[in-house]
Amino acid sequence: MDNPFEVLKTTPTGGRRARLHLPHQTVETPVFMPVGTQGTVKAVPQETLEALGAQIILGNTYHLYLRPGHEAIRRMGGLHRFISWPRALLTDSGGFQVFSLNELRKVTDDGVRFRSHLDGSSHFFTPEHSVEVQIALGADIVMAFDECTEYPADRVRAEESLRLTMAWARRSLDHFRAHRHEVAWLDEFGGRTQRLFGIVQGGMYRDLRRQCAEQLIEMDFDGYAIGGLSVGEPRELTLEIIAETLPLLPKDKPRYVMGVGYPDEIEQYARLGVDMMDCVLPTRAARHGLLFTSEGRLNIKNRQHAEDQNPPDPHCDCPVCRRYSRAYLRHLMQSSEALSGTLNTIHNLAFYLGIMRQVRADLEASSRP
Repeated sequence: MDNPFEVLKTTPTGGRRARLHLPHQTVETPVFMPVGTQGTVKAVPQETLEALGAQIILGNTYHLYLRPGHEAIRRMGGLHRFISWPRALLTDSGGFQVFSLNELRKVTDDGVRFRSHLDGSSHFFTPEHSVEVQIALGADIVMAFDECTEYPADRVRAEESLRLTMAWARRSLDHFRAHRHEVAWLDEFGGRTQRLFGIVQGGMYRDLRRQCAEQLIEMDFDGYAIGGLSVGEPRELTLEIIAETLPLLPKDKPRYVMGVGYPDEIEQYARLGVDMMDCVLPTRAARHGLLFTSEGRLNIKNRQHAEDQNPPDPHCDCPVCRRYSRAYLRHLMQSSEALSGTLNTIHNLAFYLGIMRQVRADLEASSRP
């Protein structure tokens, strides 16, 4: 594909309707990507994800490296084949998960030594190793290994984190370009290869974000992510960082904001010009009984729903809202039935994916070529 990313239309506010051509799927953007950390979007079978219109899902390098192991997945033909998912896949680098281990990790210029949360065994991740694992997994989009800055972080800490991220970005890119021909499914797609995205870090410091973006652009990644958000900062600050970073990124390459957000936020970010977003919120909230609806958030555990025969969302056409009542969903939750998490998750994912469909339609209707 000569032009892997086509911008079809744009709006005066920066929003854009585009198409991202990946080996396993042409992804219509803006797009929301359900998170499938360990090779599964929790509680939802793959055929259901397909029916809901999910175009691309995520896998996590850290978790899949620990279990069942990237070499085992490579021997089974890659992550697509292993989990029976024919559409696009993105793998994050594992950097955020390692960052989250806190006392179980030690960061050096070479990489990060950490202890497994499963059994306490010691492991060492370098940028090269992270990319190697992702090549073995065979994701359509691979993420550079980065160092996620916590919030709050003073300037000295943010500068050191940025220094590591820049050095690791170059090492990730060099290793990827040297080894991307080793992906298992390469011959099936006429030599169309994986794509590598760089990650803009810099904490909450605008000048560091700009510096990071400029250096990554010089390296010429296939796409650019804005990372280090949703780590405890106020939501207003998240929006500010996104709005100020987007114009720094190339207009002819995809822009991905990692780990956001609530329904109103993903809609707002998409209309600003974000092409790709992911978040565990719709699946995690569902398992705790929180449903997102056109009328606001709905806690299905509340007593008021005990005999409510209405669907979760009267304006939603998802399989759950077409068939089940609030009373039944509450009963499943109160009874700790496994079906509860499945039905709640299906609805929340349908709601998120539906928001992106509507945004794409709106952008097409109101935008300019």
